[in-house]
Amino acid sequence: MPSPVSVTPKSLEEYRRHVGDDVIAEIEELARPLRGARVLHLNATAYGGGVAELLNSIIPLLQDLGIAAEWQVIDAHAEFFNVTKSMHNAMQGMYIPWSNAMADTWREVNQANAEAITERYDYVYVHDPQPAGLLHYVRLRDAGGLGAKWIWRCHLDTTEALPEVWDFLRGYVELYDAAVFTMEGYVKSRLGPQLAIIPPAIDPTSTKNTPLPKAVVREVLQRYEIDPDRPIIAQISRFDPWKDPLGVIDTYRILKEHRPGLQLLMVASMADDDPEAWSFYERIVRKAGEDYDIHVLTNLNGVGNVEVNTFQSAADVVMQKSLREGFGLVISEALWKGKAFVGSSAGGIPMQLDGGRVGRVADTTQEFADAIGDLLDDPPARKALGKAAKEHVRANYLTTRLLADHLRLMNSLSPNGRKQ
Repeated sequence: MPSPVSVTPKSLEEYRRHVGDDVIAEIEELARPLRGARVLHLNATAYGGGVAELLNSIIPLLQDLGIAAEWQVIDAHAEFFNVTKSMHNAMQGMYIPWSNAMADTWREVNQANAEAITERYDYVYVHDPQPAGLLHYVRLRDAGGLGAKWIWRCHLDTTEALPEVWDFLRGYVELYDAAVFTMEGYVKSRLGPQLAIIPPAIDPTSTKNTPLPKAVVREVLQRYEIDPDRPIIAQISRFDPWKDPLGVIDTYRILKEHRPGLQLLMVASMADDDPEAWSFYERIVRKAGEDYDIHVLTNLNGVGNVEVNTFQSAADVVMQKSLREGFGLVISEALWKGKAFVGSSAGGIPMQLDGGRVGRVADTTQEFADAIGDLLDDPPARKALGKAAKEHVRANYLTTRLLADHLRLMNSLSPNGRKQ
């Protein structure tokens, strides 16, 4: 059965200094009609991914506003996560041999978890393909869906989704009252549910995004045998084919030819719903070989939010060489720290870089090397980009904007199934 996830309490007041009085007042007004409402968020993992990070911020803020918000993680076995990782890849355009056995595994886990959901809610959010079948199985025993408005939140770019996988999933998604995507362009085809476009956001009050003293940054770097006095480039992202980690090493090696002191940090959190990450970790380590200036680090090395904060803060240039990308919270995290950034044109990256105004956009390995090299050689340009980047994130990609968007969505749906 789904397991509850505990969150650390937060106060909306903590955000006032970041966004100002008008934003806080608007959020309080939007929340007023929803006081006392029961809201459940369901996803596949409590750590290691962007969804978990979002929920760790949003759930306590909903609670602070008088909304009875809960977060639960579905119960599933390793084979299910192997199937859903394949689904994840297929949703982003990779060919996978979709089979009846895979579909049956997905159905069985969704059905078992749905049978354990017995309480009534006003709103239920279901995140991504893993638990998307929950509503179907809940309705088999309760046609009213336990009295809730059900919302499917897709964090993926589905425009190139494998037809057989999308067709399978779509039958379940069509049952929802609303579907939320990061960008309008991510919607593969017209859907029946009410459509909302809500980009993710970062939490400026989290330990990952709070400014660190220089002494702490140096101490953490030295603990991981990273030289704080030599240039650093970094990619902080899951280890999977869509993030192109092997291409990141190729980029570094081009730059290293003329910058022998350069260091590369490759940092990932190994999530329990991502078995593919292990095989890519091994490939990355093999490719890095005995180059001790390539640092491949994960939560298994003790890397947590403070360490990620340190690595982003210490980097001279941060990169994201994704081939496919849903949104990529790490981009806004680095921009919020005033970092010079080079990202690909995949998914939500150009949106966060404001089309190149607050960061450089590149695609090929050589383009990445050229853009990063130019920034490494031009400290004033890095500083100017970083200043503009921070203000762009403040205006568009902080938790308060995300919270307001979801309050608007819930206000647009009435608990009895009629749109207001």
